[in-house]
Amino acid sequence: MTTKTKTNVLDLLGSDGEALLSHQCETIPASQLHLPGPDFVDEVWAHSDRSPRVLCAMQSLFNHGRLARTGYLSILPVDQGVEHSGGASFAPNPIYFDPANIAQLAVEAGCNGVASTFGVLGGIARKYAHRIPMILKLNHNELMTYPATYDQVPFARVRDAWNMGCVGVGATVYFGSPESTRQIREISDAFAEAHELGMFTMLWCYLRNSAFTVDGVNYEASADLTGQANHLGSTINADFIKQKQPTNNGGYRALNQGGNKYGKYDDRIYEGLSTDNPIDLTRYQVLNCYMGRCGLINSGGGSGANDFQQAVRTAVINKRAGGMGLISGRKTFQRPMGEGIELFNAIQDVYLDPDITVA
Repeated sequence: MTTKTKTNVLDLLGSDGEALLSHQCETIPASQLHLPGPDFVDEVWAHSDRSPRVLCAMQSLFNHGRLARTGYLSILPVDQGVEHSGGASFAPNPIYFDPANIAQLAVEAGCNGVASTFGVLGGIARKYAHRIPMILKLNHNELMTYPATYDQVPFARVRDAWNMGCVGVGATVYFGSPESTRQIREISDAFAEAHELGMFTMLWCYLRNSAFTVDGVNYEASADLTGQANHLGSTINADFIKQKQPTNNGGYRALNQGGNKYGKYDDRIYEGLSTDNPIDLTRYQVLNCYMGRCGLINSGGGSGANDFQQAVRTAVINKRAGGMGLISGRKTFQRPMGEGIELFNAIQDVYLDPDITVA
C-alpha cells in the first residue's frame, strides 16, 4: 500500500496555517515527551507490565495501513448507531447500515484499525478480523430512555472481543458524571481482563456534567479538565487515550468561582504548562497521558462544513503537540465512500509529512 502524500496541508489549513506550522512550544519541551515513532512499543511499553501478547497486539495496530511503522494511528470508529441512533447516523449514507461497508471503508482508506460495536464486528469478524485490526467498543450510551439519561453501560463482554479476533477493546467513561465512579470500576476490571487475554485497551475519556457549563462557556473540552480525565484514564491502565481536542482552558478556575469548591488545581497549569495556543493546550493533554506513554488520539468531531480543513487542522495540532493520531468517524462515513477515503488519506498525509514536526 502506497504511502505517497498528496495533500497540500498549508492550502487546507487556511489563514492560520503558517502560525500552526511554525509554532514552537515553550511550556514542556518535546524532548521530555515519549513521542510516537517506529520503535514506540519497544521503547515505551516493552518496559511495562504488559504481556508479550499485549505488545504483539499493539504492534499489529502500529504495523497496519498507510501509517504502518510510523508510530502514528488513523482509526475509524463507528459506534454512532448506538450513541446517536442508526437513522440519524447513517441517513446521510445508508450503505453503512451494513457492517461490511464499515470494515471496507477502514481497509480501503488504509486505516490502522476499526473500532465498533459488538454487533458490527461480530457480523463481519470471519471476513475481516485478519484484514484489519479490530477494536471492540464495550459500552455505550443508548439514548432511548425517556426522559433522556446519559450513562455508559456494557453491551459486550471482554471475552467476546477475544473470541472474534479483536486486538483491543475500547470503552468510555463520562468523567464528572454521577455515574462515573461505577463506570471507572467497570472499565478498570474490563481492562484488566483484556490485558490478561492479550488485548490492548483504549479509553474514550469524555466529560459529562451540566455544571461544567459556567457563564455560557462549556468547559467539557477545556485543557485542564480533559487533561485530568486523561490522567485518570491512564491510571486505570488505558494504553491509548481518546479525547476531544481542547477548545478552551480554565475549567477548574471557573468551577471555583463564587465560593464554590471543586477539585484541585495549581495556577501554574495556566501560567507555565499551557498557553492559549491550541498546540500548547493539546500538549497539556499529552502531559497527562503520562508524558505521551499512553498515546493521545484526538477525535475528529462531527461532520459539517469544511470537514477537510477541520480534519487536517486537528491532525496538525495533534501531531505538533506530541499526540499519536486521529480517530475519525462521522466526517468520513457520512459522505460517499470515495470521499471518506480521501479525507482519511488527507489526515494520514499530515502524519506522513516529515516537514510537519513536533513543536
